[in-house]
Amino acid sequence: MPDYTYRRVMMVDTQVRPSDVTKLPIIEAMLAIPRELFTPEDRREAAYIGENVPLGAGRVMLEPRSLSKMLDGLDIRADDRVLDLGCGLGYSAAVIAWLAGKVVAVEDNAPMIDAAKAALAEQGVGNVTLVQGPLAAGAPDHAPFDVIIIQGAIEELPAAIADQLAEGGRIAALFAEGALGVARIGYKHAGAINWRYSFNALAPVLAGFEAQKAFAL
Repeated sequence: MPDYTYRRVMMVDTQVRPSDVTKLPIIEAMLAIPRELFTPEDRREAAYIGENVPLGAGRVMLEPRSLSKMLDGLDIRADDRVLDLGCGLGYSAAVIAWLAGKVVAVEDNAPMIDAAKAALAEQGVGNVTLVQGPLAAGAPDHAPFDVIIIQGAIEELPAAIADQLAEGGRIAALFAEGALGVARIGYKHAGAINWRYSFNALAPVLAGFEAQKAFAL
């Protein structure tokens, strides 16, 4: 039987802390939450490696470094309402639930949302609302949100998502730019989102977040 507790400690000590993630609640969450239970059964051996873990259907669970650095940049507070887009099997939602007051996690894949529901219930996570629907539509019925985080790469941020971020809110997104991926933290001020560079990372572009192609005559 693999010693997943040891692997969690090693994940934090070799992937999270060395990436300048120092906020104690993030460290505590990633030490406490069993990442393997939110990983497909046939990939649990890879749950703690420093790479994105494939979930199927072209989707991944972001590597621990990427998730922890985005959460560090977002500075989530205990009274924040957070929108988690593309929650997969629920790991990101479980970690965010440790930090925030309320999490709304959106997933468009029915089997994934069923698995997320079961895993979150098993862990006793009670402050996550799962919503099934297109990721690019967000969760307008639950908006506005103090924080939005996207669990995959984007080329463009849909207006519907920007509209669901509260004034003064923060958003983390990984932009696909050629061979590079650039994670940025955005801050909403006077209705506009101002983006700041955070770090480099890669992930597949999520459906609905592709750049709109211009038609040439």
